[in-house]
Amino acid sequence: MAQLERLRVYPVKSLDGIDVDAATVLDGGTLEHDREFALFDSVGDVVNAKRTDRVHALATDFDPESGALAVETPEGETERFVLAQERERAAAWFGEFLDLDVSLRQDVSLGFVDRREMGPSVVSTATLREFASWFDDISVESARRRLRANVEVSGVPAFWEDRFVGDDAPAFEVGDVRFEGVKPCGRCVVPGRDPDTGASTPNFREQFIEKRRETFPEWADPDAFEHFFTSMLIARVPDSHRGRRLNVGDPVSVLED
Repeated sequence: MAQLERLRVYPVKSLDGIDVDAATVLDGGTLEHDREFALFDSVGDVVNAKRTDRVHALATDFDPESGALAVETPEGETERFVLAQERERAAAWFGEFLDLDVSLRQDVSLGFVDRREMGPSVVSTATLREFASWFDDISVESARRRLRANVEVSGVPAFWEDRFVGDDAPAFEVGDVRFEGVKPCGRCVVPGRDPDTGASTPNFREQFIEKRRETFPEWADPDAFEHFFTSMLIARVPDSHRGRRLNVGDPVSVLED
């Protein structure tokens, strides 16, 4: 049976995610605590791992109840910030570590997702397993951390999420929350890096594209894909379903409207 296997949110953009048992869909269409905070540099650009690979060196954990972020450097230095109350102190610490002049911002209604008019990202557990099988040194958990999806669905085949984009694509429902596919997620350099060290996997892009082409599912609309360097679905929750709650274990069903 298809079900919601895992919910993962990323409280500080580009830092580690946390697994949660439940999450409310915010008014902006994203999940609570997902990219709620982000670091910005002195010219107003978001600090992310695409341009600042030193981000990979940090290990972080976030407590949704207290709002505290625990951080550990490769040298074993640790720090803890209650982010909503200590944004300036946290920014100063991150700025020193990253050698950047940064500020820390918070957005509780939408978060600092890349595609601010869209919503949660979706992948199947089988897709993660397939992706991991393409590379000798990538585990399923590493694949999960590289792709950084919010919603993980089990009990479905690899690339199940590809069917929800293109002409006449269906929607799907998780519990009582409707999801509509918006676009396949084109990938950047981040999935090609080890999430702990930032080391690049040799020939990652070329091998990914070759395998993706070989395994492209028959139920997907190829016209909806600009290229094969894609994996994961960017979805949208309609306005009428925002404010509802997702729970791990919720059944997942395809809606043939």
